[in-house]
Amino acid sequence: MNLKESLSMATKTLAANRLRSALTMLGIIIGNASVITMVGLGEGAQRYVNGQLETLGPNVLFVVPGSRETRELGSLEVPRTLVLDDATAIAEQVPSVSGVAAESSGRQLVTFRNRNANINVVGTTPDFLSVRSFEVANGRFISDLDVTRSAQVAVVGETLRERLFDDESGLGQQIRVGGINFDIVGVLEKKGSNLGLDYDDAVMVPLTTKASRLGGSERSPYGIEVSFITVSARDRTSMDTAEFQITNLLRLRHNIRDEDDFYISSQDSLLTIANTITGALTLMLAAIAGISLFVGGIGIMNIMLVSVRERTQEIGLRKAIGASQGDILGQFLIEAIILSIAGGVIGTAVGVSGILLIGLLTPFEAGISAGAILLTVSVSGGIGLFFGVFPARQAAKLDPIVALRTA
Repeated sequence: MNLKESLSMATKTLAANRLRSALTMLGIIIGNASVITMVGLGEGAQRYVNGQLETLGPNVLFVVPGSRETRELGSLEVPRTLVLDDATAIAEQVPSVSGVAAESSGRQLVTFRNRNANINVVGTTPDFLSVRSFEVANGRFISDLDVTRSAQVAVVGETLRERLFDDESGLGQQIRVGGINFDIVGVLEKKGSNLGLDYDDAVMVPLTTKASRLGGSERSPYGIEVSFITVSARDRTSMDTAEFQITNLLRLRHNIRDEDDFYISSQDSLLTIANTITGALTLMLAAIAGISLFVGGIGIMNIMLVSVRERTQEIGLRKAIGASQGDILGQFLIEAIILSIAGGVIGTAVGVSGILLIGLLTPFEAGISAGAILLTVSVSGGIGLFFGVFPARQAAKLDPIVALRTA
């Protein structure tokens, strides 16, 4: 028989046992859907994390207190080795930077009339807007004079403005933060969270005010302690130079002779770390889901062995009238491949639907590459071929006389 005849006979045989064929494909369908959904989820998570990191601002470096080893050990107590004067020194003495912003944050109770919320209060400096690429929607941001005078002024995020003032702008209103009155002088444009902090649902005050009136930014013998310092390099080519100069300056200021009591991380390094983590998770999820494909392949082999046993008489008659071992082998292999590819196509449709549903219900961007889909369908077809070989060989090796006698 030629390929066309074998394909036609295999299709008719499978169609004659629709329920069994459907149940056989079920394992492949579930496997394909699981793999595609998991890979799509992983890729969506990767795009989401990358998008979050890209909102940090261009050419950004983060100076974080404590050594890298201390941070990696996951110590519960955050080291306090950076102060506001370090940020001032970087701004004044490092020529390769264009902006420096110090930050310190902590949760406080914020109230306005009969409304209240326990949210993050961020103490910062005027360069925060340019360094972190934020914009003011209404009013103004914290000024140098506010920092110098420890003024009781505040800038609120858009989400918090809606919670406290509904449709009003909030400018000129007075809120209580930790029991202290603050005048609202500005509202930030909505941007979303980054670095685990939602600035849309936060209050921003001068760093000196937070240290002197709200606590959380302790005054050490060396100055006002900060959570981290964000630095904007002049351009992409200046980032390595800026990191080198900042390291030397802080080592000199802190009288460091051995291990640094701070470390510097760039946006690119954070992206690399995030991509490595999400890539590994995607691979792990795909591998776990791939077990379903393996189980589906075993199901195909089992059903094909049953089919060989049921069709012993048919095989004997066909071999008796001249069908070769290759003809029998080809027909059973084609049946196994049809089952696996059909299951793969249906599973792909289910998986893509699952990805689209995830995109609607989560912040992850829906989507999966065509290459991943093609690879998954190809793998499912390969599984059908692999697990169909043994039953097909069993059928091809049947002696026609013995087959007819035992039928």
